[in-house]
Amino acid sequence: MAIRPRRNMGGPQKDEMNHRINHQIRVPQVRLVGDNIESPGVFSTQEALKLADQLELDLVEISPTADPPVCRITDYQKFLYQQKKKQKELKAKAVQVVVKEIRFGPNTDEHDYNFKLKHAVKFLNEGAKVKAYVFFKGRSILFKEKGEILLLKFAQDLEELGKVEQLPRLEGKRMTMFITPKKVAKK
Repeated sequence: MAIRPRRNMGGPQKDEMNHRINHQIRVPQVRLVGDNIESPGVFSTQEALKLADQLELDLVEISPTADPPVCRITDYQKFLYQQKKKQKELKAKAVQVVVKEIRFGPNTDEHDYNFKLKHAVKFLNEGAKVKAYVFFKGRSILFKEKGEILLLKFAQDLEELGKVEQLPRLEGKRMTMFITPKKVAKK
């Protein structure tokens, strides 16, 4: 069995956040931005490194794809901490979409239908998506029309609380439909 050499041998190393720092920056010119710079603008990389040395801070490449690349003079560990903190805040603000399922049979009677309708109302008020489906067992697949009528009636009864994201569609032995909650104006 042959041993393969490691891919990234030598050359500038990048950290887990993919920012080049100090002497890893190999372009001739950079655009400096930040709080501790009197006159932001385009500098040679050597001048920017000297400025960073004078301030006893690091030169960090913020936007490598810009022309010239954008750099900031800052304490690198503090910069990483702030980046991780921002990522954590964004993750916390991201909305988690919950999908609740409601199952019907093609011959569901009125009482069961109303019971499941109440649950769907509760789910939509909580902000969850509702996946309503009719499950066909054995020969009940002959009643596809009944299942579709049932789901359309269900969507019509929930019209004030949610909108249909996907109309009833037969997938194997299931006919599914998705209903998403309507946006409620917050007070």
